[in-house]
This record gives sequence, C-alpha cells and structure tokens, in this order.
Amino acid sequence: MTYRGKLRLGVNIDHVATVRNARGSAWPDPLRAAILAEASGADGITAHLREDRRHIRDADMEALRAGIGIPLNFECAATEEMQSIVLRLLPHACCLVPERREERTTEGGLDVAGDEARLRAFVAPLREAGIRVSMFIGHDPRQIEASARIGAAVVELHTGHYSDLHAEGQQGEAEAELTALARGAARAAALGLEVHAGHGLTYENVEPVAAIPELMELNIGHFLIGEAIFRGLGPAIEEMRRRMDVARGS
Repeated sequence: MTYRGKLRLGVNIDHVATVRNARGSAWPDPLRAAILAEASGADGITAHLREDRRHIRDADMEALRAGIGIPLNFECAATEEMQSIVLRLLPHACCLVPERREERTTEGGLDVAGDEARLRAFVAPLREAGIRVSMFIGHDPRQIEASARIGAAVVELHTGHYSDLHAEGQQGEAEAELTALARGAARAAALGLEVHAGHGLTYENVEPVAAIPELMELNIGHFLIGEAIFRGLGPAIEEMRRRMDVARGS
C-alpha cells in the first residue's frame, strides 16, 4: 500500500546527551534540543535508553515524556528492565533494537525470526498499554513476516548498509540495497505494518530513501546533531525536512 501523506521526520537527540556527558555537566540539555526540534518541523522525538546509559539517562526520558508536545519514540533493548520503564512512562511508541555493550552504534537489525516467542511475550503488555511497538530490522522478508506475527504495529528498516555503501562511492551496490529496502517496505505494508526507516541518513543519501512510497517516517539523529554544529539545530532539521519533501514531490 502506497502511503500518500506527509513523510514524517523523527529526530533522535541521543548525541546531545553524548556531548553533555563528556563533561559530566547539565549542558547541553536534550529536552531543550527536543523542544527546538519540535519548533523546527520534527514530527516526533526519538531517544535510546541504553542499558549502560552511555548517553540518554532515565531522567532524560522522564523529562522528554513530560516536556514535548509531539510523539516520543522510546528506543530500547528487549529486556525486563526496559519493559518496566516503558510501561511506567507510556511513550507514544517503543522501538525495540539489538544492543551490544561494545558497539559504537546500533549494528544491524533485530533477529525477530530467531527470537520470536520471547519477543511476542515482550510485546504483548506494551500493546495492551496502548504503546505502538516497532521492530528495528533489516529488509529480510523473514524478519518482516516475524514482526507481523508477534504483533508489532511498525517496522523500522535499517538503512545503515545503504548509507555506508553510498558514502563509499559503491553506487551499484547502494542501488541494489535501495531496491531491497523498497521491496522490504512493500512487503511490510502488504502485511499491514506501518513502515519507517533510519540509520546513517544524511542530506546526500536521504532523498532516494524518502522516495520509497510505503515509508511513513524517517528517524535521523547523529547527522543532524553533527550538522547543528555548523548550521544550528533548527536550520539543520529544516533542510532535512526540505529534502524529504522534495523526494516526495511536495
């Protein structure tokens, strides 16, 4: 099913907290960044509460839940601790991601097909609480179909490999990966899943992804926080919003 509405932009503010934590101070404030993102055209705010709390902290999630007027997408690993926090805060959405302590950033997608029974049990109480549950996965049809079976409302397709290939100038391979992402999006939409995408997206590579007709939302963080050093956060978001709209012909 082709999505004909505005492509939403979720802004991930994790790395505002990374800068803050580097000095052990209270500045810069992730909530302030989220409020500015909202004023600059973001449709949602994403924040990843990692098990080691390397950037976003519990108090940040509480402040975001109380302080923004747009949906909060709570990214986390599928652990008992995170489930209890999500059920206490009741964000608009919860995106389940794979997490390894030694990784710099989220590497690859969640293996839903290989952990189907446990993830089905994990998702059930979140669904009952009215939280939209998303699976951060690759474009493998097995993972998409398993996500639908366990009761997820959304899949977020991992665009990191496409982004890496694009940055390395491997255009043929990047095009093939983009085609696979588009097929994955079509398969997910046919199963009744809402389709999002994200990871590694920049001004240079976002438009071909944004043009995939089944996508309803892109989640972008690291690039925007980095670009904010040069442009300011508001203008950086506004330019991403513009490029997404161009890709959709609006």
